[in-house]
Amino acid sequence: MSIAYVIVAVAAIAANAGIAAADFAGAPFVLANSAEVNVPRSWIPRLAALKAAGAAGLLIGLVAFPPLGIAAAVGLVLFYIGAVATHVRTRVLHNLYFPAGYLTLAVATLALSAAR
Repeated sequence: MSIAYVIVAVAAIAANAGIAAADFAGAPFVLANSAEVNVPRSWIPRLAALKAAGAAGLLIGLVAFPPLGIAAAVGLVLFYIGAVATHVRTRVLHNLYFPAGYLTLAVATLALSAAR
């Protein structure tokens, strides 16, 4: 297991767990951003659960079962491609760096996990 993989995976786990917690808590910035890109408020807990599941899958993949980590990374890549596409579709580009940053972490985690 490479040091780069561990660092990137831990960063992705922390980032996804943190944003999932903010989603579950109904943080004002989450609600404002979701409304701006036309994501119904009722979807936020489900989307938070997907992010939390991704973080948990990455963690389990890191410490116990690598194939689950790869599957979780694939899921997060697909999730954040959807988030970036939603921002582009709605032309809300002023904060595109948030989903793009999460997507970058997911892609890096997937690439490094597949390479090990």
